[in-house]
Amino acid sequence: MNLLKIPTLATARQRGFTLIEILVTVVVLAIGLLGLAGLQLTGMQYNHSAYQRSQATILADDITDRMRVNRNIALTGAYDVAIGVNLPNSSCDGLGANCTPAALAAADLSTWKQALANLLPSGDGAITRNGNNFTITVQWDDSRGTQAPKTLAVVTTL
Repeated sequence: MNLLKIPTLATARQRGFTLIEILVTVVVLAIGLLGLAGLQLTGMQYNHSAYQRSQATILADDITDRMRVNRNIALTGAYDVAIGVNLPNSSCDGLGANCTPAALAAADLSTWKQALANLLPSGDGAITRNGNNFTITVQWDDSRGTQAPKTLAVVTTL
């Protein structure tokens, strides 16, 4: 009895079948990996947006603390500023800097506006006063060119 297998027509038809299975597997895997890459990109965009919102919140808290330190001048309106207003550079830093409270307010606003512009894309801010209530508005461009600027408004009482 001959124990050698003789190729039959059924086994001859199945040649190349594993290549097709591998090709389909590679296509399905490629589509899955593209989906994961898109998911990763979307997650990174949302993470960056959250980072920018955190920066806006920190900067709003920063100017609030600066106004609390210089409360009497803040209540007179020295910290009131609008979006789009460019302030001259002023500073009360260093030894011998003998700043008045009004000069300190101007330096605080100048530093705050510069920080907004440096840390947020198209970052700007405004402060409006209504009695002892202050509304601090931070605006920046988070749209990547497709939407209106984002705005964060914080209301505080001094």
